[in-house]
Formats: sequence, C-alpha cells, structure tokens
Amino acid sequence: MTLSGDLISPALIADGLARLRDRAPRVHCITNSVAQAFTANVLLALGAVPSMTIAPEEVEGFAESADALLINLGTLDHERREAIPLAMGAAARARRPIVLDPVFVNRSPVRCAMALELVGPQVTLLRANQAEMDALFPEGDGGEQLLRSATALALTGPQDLVCHGGRAFGLANGHPLLAKVTATGCAGGAVIAAFLAVEQDPAFAAIMGLSVFNIAGELAARKASGPGSLVPALLDALWGLTEEQIGARLRLCEPEGAIKA
Repeated sequence: MTLSGDLISPALIADGLARLRDRAPRVHCITNSVAQAFTANVLLALGAVPSMTIAPEEVEGFAESADALLINLGTLDHERREAIPLAMGAAARARRPIVLDPVFVNRSPVRCAMALELVGPQVTLLRANQAEMDALFPEGDGGEQLLRSATALALTGPQDLVCHGGRAFGLANGHPLLAKVTATGCAGGAVIAAFLAVEQDPAFAAIMGLSVFNIAGELAARKASGPGSLVPALLDALWGLTEEQIGARLRLCEPEGAIKA
C-alpha cells in the first residue's frame, strides 16, 4: 500500500472544484426520501445539477444521459428496488461513474443482500462507514477485495480514508455539527459523484468531494448557532468556497482503517 498524502494539495482540490463549476455536471441521484431536497440543494450550491426521478419507466434515460450516478440505499422501497438496477445498467453502458452508498446495511439483512448484489466492477466508488463495511464484508477482507478490483473506497468516520489502486489517503476535515443535520452524509456522496464527473482518478475525486464538503461544513459551523442555521450557512459556504479557504483548512492525516496492504 502506498501512502500518497504528499500528492494532495489545496491547488489540486481547487482545480477540481473550478472544473466542476465550469462544466456543471448533472448527477442523477437515487437517494433516500429524507435526503432528496437537501442533496439537490447541496449539488446546486456546489455548481452541479441534480436530477432525482426514481420512476422505473424513465430512470434509464435520466441515468444514461447524466454525468454521474449516485445510488443511496437509505429508503429501499419497492420503487427504488426496481429503479436501481435499471439506472445502474444504463449508467454502466454509457460509461458513467457510479457511487454506491450502502446506508444502514448493518441494520437490515435484506438491504445488505441487495447491496452485495450491486457491488461489482460497474461501481466506481463505494462510500461507507466502518459498520457498513463490516456488514458487507464480515470476514474483514472487504478492503483487500476492493483493492483487487477497480472500485475505489471512501471509508467515512471521524477521519476519512480513501483507497484505490494500492494508494491510501487520510483526511481529517469535518465538524461534529454536520452529524446533527439529517442527510449530510447522503449529500456528501452526491458531492463525490459530482467530482467523479470531472476527475478521472476516483481517489482524487473522492478526496476533492470529501474535502470540499467537510471544509465547507467547518466554515458553516463557525457562523451557525445550531443545526437549523447550519444548513443555509453550509450552502453558502459551498457556493463561495475558495482555494485560499481550502489551503487554510485542509488537514491530511495518516491513513487508518480496515484496509490491508
């Protein structure tokens, strides 16, 4: 495993953000019902364009013509169960990047089984926390499996770990207040998908997405008096985020987690 923190700089992240704002990629999101509106607003503030339909009769067209696809399993109702494989198939045929966020698979064996059916070479990046990884790969070899595949991993927690192609990156930005607003994690997955639309290296795209979202969260928390005022402050911080702010706040750390060399 190569520890590649020396490759990451504020200029790299700011360049990705500038390309995203210039290209305004459309991210099609099949996400949970709690997260839809917030995720759409986060993408718009970032400079991307959201689309959200889950109707099986039209989701393939939306996914195929989007620049990236987010699959979030937060509310796995019948319509989403039907739409998800259709959208993933269409995005894969069109060679669009796909982010899979297996939300709460550790709480539901049925959901975990579906997530395992979806994990595969068509998934560009798997975004999960440690409990979700442990549920998906109970033998503890999930990191090794992903390292042998084309799928990148963004393992989120108090510190974030990004792995792909034998490289590991540790990130330490974020603020506890983000966890007091529903759907911040889900929206973060959409942000990564937006960066995948403009950055070919999945690890760099994940680093850009995690860093931009978490640094904006830190800036928003400085102005907010609580969770209610955090949301508009976060949208404003994403909208106005600069390279100088990224440079002043970017924090890298030693990669730690369940990934083995």
